[in-house]
Amino acid sequence: MLKKSLLPLTLLLAMASAQAQSPAAPAAPATAAPAASSAAKKDLAARIIKLQQPAVEGLARSLVEQPAADLMERAALALPQRVAPDKRESTARDIQADVKKFVDDTVPLVRERAIKVAPLSAGALLEEKFTVDELRQVVSVLESPAFVKFQQIGPEMKNVLVEKLLADTRGTVEPRLRALEQSISKRLGIEEPAAATAPAKSAKPAKPASK
Repeated sequence: MLKKSLLPLTLLLAMASAQAQSPAAPAAPATAAPAASSAAKKDLAARIIKLQQPAVEGLARSLVEQPAADLMERAALALPQRVAPDKRESTARDIQADVKKFVDDTVPLVRERAIKVAPLSAGALLEEKFTVDELRQVVSVLESPAFVKFQQIGPEMKNVLVEKLLADTRGTVEPRLRALEQSISKRLGIEEPAAATAPAKSAKPAKPASK
């Protein structure tokens, strides 16, 4: 990293020396620095985008899966109204198969396109908003073994957080959720099954009349 950070300074010193020796041609050094900086930015931005490729691919997948999931949800709501009871199960399976085929066929296409356009879009934004030194710092962080390890345990951290959060809030959330479910059922006119009642105690047999 030190050698790379000294490279722009070396170029500047070389250009300053050339300008001092050739004062009649000042235009060449003036255009060389921005060109070198632009090339460095482009290389560093491309490097960052490459390091973030898993995130780019995940974004591409979500762009395909989300609308497919929305369609599935709407189909599930329409199924009871549009399809006869004896055909609902088979129709639901056919719809699921159609959705799966759409996702399997479309995700690779969108993922490939995302990898191609990422340098032209996100990469260009990095070049615009960051200096060369800042881009070097970002690369250094992304390539840091500690950061790579941190990213690897991301799913595990999420799981332990969710598990602990559910345990701590179950007593608060579940009664509210049951109350919401009952409210929705009443609005839809759905009667909940009556709670089981304890069996009534059998009456004691009457004493026989004394003779």
